[in-house]
Amino acid sequence: MKTTLLAACAAAISWAGVAAAQETLKLGHIVPRSGPLKGPGEPSIAAIDIAVEEINAAGGVNGKPLEIVRFDSASDPKQAALGARTLAKDEGVLAIIGPFSTGEAAVAFNVAEREKLVMMSNASSAPGLTDGKEWAWRITEDEGKQFTRLLETLEKMDIPRASAEIVYVSDERIANVVGTQLYPALLEAYGIPHGEPVAITYKSFDLAPQIAPVVQTDPDLVAVAGLPENAAKTIRELKRQGFDGRMIGSQVFSDPNILELFGDLAEGTTFMAGFHKDSSPEAAEFDARFIEATAEMGIRKLGAHHSDAQSYDAVHLFAKVMEEQGITGDPAKLEEERLAIREGLKDVTFSGVLGENLCFAGGDAELPGYVITIENGEWKLMDSHPADPCDDTAS
Repeated sequence: MKTTLLAACAAAISWAGVAAAQETLKLGHIVPRSGPLKGPGEPSIAAIDIAVEEINAAGGVNGKPLEIVRFDSASDPKQAALGARTLAKDEGVLAIIGPFSTGEAAVAFNVAEREKLVMMSNASSAPGLTDGKEWAWRITEDEGKQFTRLLETLEKMDIPRASAEIVYVSDERIANVVGTQLYPALLEAYGIPHGEPVAITYKSFDLAPQIAPVVQTDPDLVAVAGLPENAAKTIRELKRQGFDGRMIGSQVFSDPNILELFGDLAEGTTFMAGFHKDSSPEAAEFDARFIEATAEMGIRKLGAHHSDAQSYDAVHLFAKVMEEQGITGDPAKLEEERLAIREGLKDVTFSGVLGENLCFAGGDAELPGYVITIENGEWKLMDSHPADPCDDTAS
């Protein structure tokens, strides 16, 4: 009798767990809540929660609310991979938003392939990360395309560009790729001579020895690849040593908070951004809500970074695909429904705060780009580039 009672209790607990799992549609979120990527990565929590709140307030998806299950990557690729396995196997999520960085995605995408569930990075931007993969997706635009757009604008507006130098943060994976591979190749393609890329590290205290040779060449442009804090250190040292040209960049440091980080030295700095709050009323509304939500988290943000906008749109995108594919969240159909989400992404078009009627070419979203310059202490739109059309054969 005792054995029978225990078995009955176990069965009841098991059934309760299954029933609870069926009440929500679960998405994973791998986010750096600690480590060097905490600053740029953690605010995506607010962006995702805003989207979930909107969707659930409107009735959820197929009658069920969305639920976000989070895992702290600690800014570590190995932890991101562990998070992917945990969310896939233990939590039974339908898909994953994240991981954040190029380094994390390069490792964790392999787990997505093995576990056969969609992983959609919200910030990684090194070219080619999704090539040859079936389950790796990115709602991002790669750095090469964005920097090309910047150079097109400089050429169109005839900005002085007779010579350039390159400074990059060697221990930030994306900055390393951009500084040693993308910037040299693209500057050469646009006929802009440059010196050897100069490496700094994010722990560097004194940049004077590295920056002095850069300033001595008196270049029109210094192309910087680094996250905002290191870009700020670089520009301060450039200005301290008398550089009076223009600092440029792709989208690595394009966070609105650079207005405070760079301070009075930022005048003329020109870079790419994947989100611009004045691009639509919806974008402006999201930006305002995001600032409020991050303040409630104790995070000071002057505006949404494009990775935050990408995180927000990723939730709405998954909701659209899950609705179109009739996703139920039934654990017995988990493998089937994960596949349905992947197939639904292949020909989806979506509109959100990033832009209208956007789509995927292979595993990468085609997104617009905004050329931003800092003028009189303000973030000013210099030029914009529409999203490229998707090639149907690529998807």
